Amino acid sequence: MATSRGMDVSAYQGTQDWAALRKSGLVFAFAKASEGQHSRDPKFDTHIAGIIKAGLVPGAYHFAWPNQDVKAEAANYISAVRPYAKAGYTHWLDLERYSDGRNYSGRSATQIKAWAAAWIAAVEKAFPGQRVGVYTSASDLTAGHVPEGAPLWFPRYPWGAADWSRAEDQAQPVIAGRRPLIWQFTSQPVDRSIAYLSEAALRAWAGGDTTKEEDDMDLQSTVLLGDWIPQTWPKDKGLADKKITVNTAIGSGYAHARRAADNTTAILAQLGAQQATIAKLVDAIGSGGGLTAAEIQAAAEAGAKAALATLGDKLQED
Repeated sequence: MATSRGMDVSAYQGTQDWAALRKSGLVFAFAKASEGQHSRDPKFDTHIAGIIKAGLVPGAYHFAWPNQDVKAEAANYISAVRPYAKAGYTHWLDLERYSDGRNYSGRSATQIKAWAAAWIAAVEKAFPGQRVGVYTSASDLTAGHVPEGAPLWFPRYPWGAADWSRAEDQAQPVIAGRRPLIWQFTSQPVDRSIAYLSEAALRAWAGGDTTKEEDDMDLQSTVLLGDWIPQTWPKDKGLADKKITVNTAIGSGYAHARRAADNTTAILAQLGAQQATIAKLVDAIGSGGGLTAAEIQAAAEAGAKAALATLGDKLQED
């Protein structure tokens, strides 16, 4: 699967040599812009100006306080990024609970999800055609805090310090039935991520174009299958948990449909051969053959039933 390399920064990181990072293979970079209703990251302007000048796919994020006024928080972020948010800019809502829960206190999962949806809608309205996604944890996903359809940037750190190549060798993570567009795989020595798109596809995606994205990437959504699927094809281990990607579903469905069509063709050929045999037997009656019409009919019905039973068996083969 094609991937792109990226990183993100905030006031905790010093000035980066973005031009050198770009030459080394970095494709995208995001900077913290704001938090809550009024706070701004003091190094945002320096970080984002360098990111844009280096020709990286730029983006910014806002740390959410879902127990505060969503309009005020969206306005805080929008004001911070407006000077930089041109075509191809991406926006991210950092939806994480503080360890003491102070930014989530007094809010239910339903309220947090509605708050996130309202923030996304406000930013989409301010920057028409630009991408707005969510950076969030497994616990938030499991709790149902993330609106459906939002591009997902997900942190999971299986190692300490790690380079991009190590993450690129791993399977794309799946969290609560969802596959992230971007995986942040380490925070050491800085936050590093990979996007599951080639550079060309990521730039097209950031610019609002889905054509290159669809051509380049695997369809990553996960679909849940009905109970009848593993019952129909019990030997297909890929369907055992009733959860596969869209591409897998399409491929598997095509393979089974093709096999069923081939089996049907074979059975119809057998039925055609039986029909020819029956015609010959009928001709034999007129020539004084030994079978009666009733006997021929009984033989034909038995043959047809056997053929149809075989067809049913073959349609269920994996």
